[in-house]
Amino acid sequence: MSDLAFDTIEAPTRGFTVGQYLICLRGIMWREALRFVHQRERFVSALVRPLVWLFIFAAGFRQILGVSIIPPYETYVLYEVYVTPGLIAMIQLFNGMQSSLSMVYDREMGNMRMLLVSPFPRWFLIVSKLLSSTAVSILQVAAFLVVATIWGVDIPTWGYVTVLPALVLVGLMLGALGMLLSSLIKQLENFAGVMNFVIFPMFFASSALYPLWLVQQSSPVVYTICRLNPFTYGIELIRFSLYGKLDLLSLAVVLIAAIIFTIGAILAYDPSRGLLVRRGGGPA
Repeated sequence: MSDLAFDTIEAPTRGFTVGQYLICLRGIMWREALRFVHQRERFVSALVRPLVWLFIFAAGFRQILGVSIIPPYETYVLYEVYVTPGLIAMIQLFNGMQSSLSMVYDREMGNMRMLLVSPFPRWFLIVSKLLSSTAVSILQVAAFLVVATIWGVDIPTWGYVTVLPALVLVGLMLGALGMLLSSLIKQLENFAGVMNFVIFPMFFASSALYPLWLVQQSSPVVYTICRLNPFTYGIELIRFSLYGKLDLLSLAVVLIAAIIFTIGAILAYDPSRGLLVRRGGGPA
């Protein structure tokens, strides 16, 4: 797409009203919701994966892995209580990657042309996609928390409300990361392999399954990697929010990472200067 054509498409955006932006946002969110509803196995797998960890892994390691009194906990907690924030973040991580998979699919099938020729600003389309993905992930987390509560995971009642802002921020950060990575993948069949090199290292090199002080005692190198992993701070932001507390360091890291990943995704999906053109993906 030439710069002239790109400017022609972008020019009318100055005349859009707030209502028109909301209509566009509603359309993108509705499309993502319909896709999620029609893909029931996606919802089932989103629940089965963390529930297996909660029911089997946590039960098996309850007597082996002890958790001392660390913030935000004010007393000793069962191991399944400790891993719950990490499993919540796992749901959002997998959802962010699965949502970005749809971008690869749309690019191969040619559906992405609908977005790329839209007169709305590129940044608004990307952010709308991220908001849609985050909303779906929050629904998945809500279903998981219901089952976890029935299983006996003790979460303060107000924690179901105070955790919502954290879920939004972490969902945006992980969704933007997935979208940025999807811009680097040209073919659908390459997506699963690339994601395995992202999802599992991020999950295991974090505080999802074990406190960082325990990691530091066994391996200072792994501890350093965990501290550099933005996923760790997403988990801790969720963990503190479940108890009505705020970890300022985690909030700052998640915000900065979300902004960087989002800007990267916007630039990558910009036909005039993004990675799609340089890698030969084109607007299709």
